[in-house]
Amino acid sequence: MNSYIKIRSNPTVKGIVHELPSSKSVSNRALILNALTGNRSLVSNLSSARDTKLMMALVGSDAKTIDVMDAGTTMRFLTAYFALTNKNKIMTGTDRMKQRPIKLLVDALRQLGAEISYRGEEGFPPIELHGFATQKADQIEIPGNVSSQYISALMMMAPTLPKGLVLHLTGEIGSVPYITMTATLMKEFGAKVDLDFAKSEIRVHPGNLTPSKVTIEADWSAASYWFAFTALAAEANLVLPNVSEKSLQGDRVIVEIMQSLGVNALFKDGSLFLSKTKSADHLTWDFKDCPDLAQTVLPVCAAKGISGEFTGLESLRIKETDRIAALQQELAKIGATLTEPSVGTWKLVPGDVKSLREPIATYHDHRMAMGFAPWATLTPVTLEAPDVVNKSYPGYWDDLKSVGFTFEIKE
Repeated sequence: MNSYIKIRSNPTVKGIVHELPSSKSVSNRALILNALTGNRSLVSNLSSARDTKLMMALVGSDAKTIDVMDAGTTMRFLTAYFALTNKNKIMTGTDRMKQRPIKLLVDALRQLGAEISYRGEEGFPPIELHGFATQKADQIEIPGNVSSQYISALMMMAPTLPKGLVLHLTGEIGSVPYITMTATLMKEFGAKVDLDFAKSEIRVHPGNLTPSKVTIEADWSAASYWFAFTALAAEANLVLPNVSEKSLQGDRVIVEIMQSLGVNALFKDGSLFLSKTKSADHLTWDFKDCPDLAQTVLPVCAAKGISGEFTGLESLRIKETDRIAALQQELAKIGATLTEPSVGTWKLVPGDVKSLREPIATYHDHRMAMGFAPWATLTPVTLEAPDVVNKSYPGYWDDLKSVGFTFEIKE
């Protein structure tokens, strides 16, 4: 291990979570939409996440080569943004980013009239954007069960197209809340967007976006980890300030999921209060609308003796790492198993968390670190590469300390 954090076991979590970041998903969309208004909007309370800081730096960059590092959202949103605003750019990133598919987005942008070439393996970054002269199509098909970021990237650029755009989503549609989030934000910037999921159709009308004032809400994906600590602790009382009961984010559904896993959530005076309640012994859940929550929920079930049956995990294969393989590997360290007895349906058999003897690997993936840290309520936990949390939640370890944990970090 080059770097690690050793967290001492603590069965009691109490206190205020001070460093909870603003939503990365909302922030990154707002930055693209603001750029399309000529940066005349007021976007406040932006996320402190590294991905958002990277988006801020790159969206207005004059550089020919745009290095998005490991930020998938930034790669997809900026590819569409630069391609359809007629910029000549080379889009690249980390070695892992070069393994993450981008063909569906490139094919869609080419249909619209963008000139794009691959500089390495076909279907993957790096790619070069050669410009956009005229709109060649105003209707395109795209699979609905791929990353919603492809769809959101096209949606946000569609008002700039002379003919607008109709997206026909084929097959099952995943991550609907993220598509709805994009449409809602676009409307705040004056776009006219019609969502018709019954017809699998998104219609975006042409027209200039108008400046807006947007305040970014707290990040529900980040909040989910404190639900996990509450679920696994022997005693828990946590306060998450500035968390609104109403949210644009699909990950708000963590409230319902964790109710089954023993967490009571109370919204009061603009804050969220978490405490313990009785839990079920089995969880069945479809993650297709909230895939980022899988790495919060599955470790809780595995450590708490709750069996599970899950669907909607397909998109986890193309994230920062192959998250299904990563979960299988790390859950096995306590004797838990995650198997796929039939295509698309996953079965979780819990383990014994107190049997943990090995460090948890994090695979350059922020959610692996934050999703497995709650095991420290039950047993000491060592996690590799703790700085991965900077991607979305830079203050995570500070918050861990503020609610009662002690640890040692080796850089």
